[in-house]
Amino acid sequence: MADFGGPAEFTTWDGEPVSREPPHGVTVVVAALAPGGWRCLLLHRAHHGPFWEGDWAWTPPAGSRKPGEAVAACAVRELREETGLDASPRPVVTEETGWAVFALEVPWGTEIAVDGTEHDRLEWVTVAEALRRLRPAAVSESFLIASEAMGLS
Repeated sequence: MADFGGPAEFTTWDGEPVSREPPHGVTVVVAALAPGGWRCLLLHRAHHGPFWEGDWAWTPPAGSRKPGEAVAACAVRELREETGLDASPRPVVTEETGWAVFALEVPWGTEIAVDGTEHDRLEWVTVAEALRRLRPAAVSESFLIASEAMGLS
């Protein structure tokens, strides 16, 4: 699995502290079985504007781990902050990695509340479409590992 490594500066884009101990953050792959097959949740980053399509524009729910925060607690917090979902995602990769990966299956039609500050919209897409949009490679590789662990691909 590709490793995001540690942040160059141990703060987020908006100045929040990041754990100096790995994993430095988490990604949560959220999937639902739609009438046409599996769909995965992607969020569009708002802080670069609604038409931004560059590197990192689309992402699964994800974020940095605060200093001293448990990895699973980070996954729950990021999921709640970015989607409004109050759930405990299943760990997929959490050891010996710079960035942990979690998975969560939700019923199709589950209401998602985009945070509005960090993200401006969401889309439910196929695994193939998610892999096409997700960049850099470390993000798409971690997404693929979680989607395979969930039996989506």
